[in-house]
Amino acid sequence: MARPRQHAPEALHAQVMAACDAWLQDQPVHTLSLRSLARDVGCAPSTLLKLYGSFGNLLQHVNLESLARLRTAIDPLLDEQLPEARLKALAMAYWQFARDDAYRWQLLFDYPLAQEGDLDRRQSDMIEALFLRVENTLKEYQPALGDLEARRLGRTLWGSVHGLVQLGLNERLGYWQSEPLEVDELLDQLLSTLLAGLKARPGGS
Repeated sequence: MARPRQHAPEALHAQVMAACDAWLQDQPVHTLSLRSLARDVGCAPSTLLKLYGSFGNLLQHVNLESLARLRTAIDPLLDEQLPEARLKALAMAYWQFARDDAYRWQLLFDYPLAQEGDLDRRQSDMIEALFLRVENTLKEYQPALGDLEARRLGRTLWGSVHGLVQLGLNERLGYWQSEPLEVDELLDQLLSTLLAGLKARPGGS
């Protein structure tokens, strides 16, 4: 089922999400099972299957909660007046979210997103809203950007930021003069380089 069935108690859903959150604080999702989760919330595994339809759907609800947390983390940054500072703050917030809640962040990418139904729509809407924040800021920084170009550039920028975050979490960014390269500094360099090129393009100010 795309969402808990209407006759299922909301309190149980809240307990399940809390139990998943507690688990992901210290352990990756691949160590979590339906049976262990049912034990944590004090119900039978069949009760959870009745509530969600499958263990995969249950995890998709965790992903929805993760996307909501990410949105909560970045929304206050939209008040930053200068678009350049705003974009850098968004990138740093993404890094901080992944670093502070690594197992929850990892779950977003270890399991495919929902492919149909209400879960798919809700996840797609939340992801699209996150991308729009980046696209609108890019167009504010460079008004000559068209909608399609801003969309492509937003995805390119996100892919670059995501790659640095992933490598940073895995400590695979390498060293310079025996010191590890820092994600924060690389993100700042990435954004500064991209935005300098964007400013210099025809139509830039």
